Amino acid sequence: MNRGKARKYILLSLLLVTPTGFVFKFYSGPLQWWFNEYGAGVLYVIFWILLVFLFFPSQKAAKTIPVWVFLITCALEILQVWHPPILEKVRSHFLGRTLIGTSFTWWDFPHYGVGSIIGWVWIKRIIRRGD
Repeated sequence: MNRGKARKYILLSLLLVTPTGFVFKFYSGPLQWWFNEYGAGVLYVIFWILLVFLFFPSQKAAKTIPVWVFLITCALEILQVWHPPILEKVRSHFLGRTLIGTSFTWWDFPHYGVGSIIGWVWIKRIIRRGD
């Protein structure tokens, strides 16, 4: 795999996924609840998979990155049940709310799984294009 070419595709992908995630988060219209909560969550996972893959663009990493991103995202979701002062301070800012979330819901887990699968397929396609 040509890492330089792969990184170009990863950066282009991040330039697509990042603003789309914010559009989903702030979308108002039909199915707003799904786009704001779950669609944005799917893109959140894809974003992190692409970002990590930017720094570790290899066939081997492509197999493990989606799994680790899924596990860490699930752990962050579980942390939303816990409200110690330090986490509340982090959550009081937009970036903190965006990165670690504010409220727990079981329905996030399947969407994180969907995001992980899409992210895995996405980076596999980048690998093929980078050859």
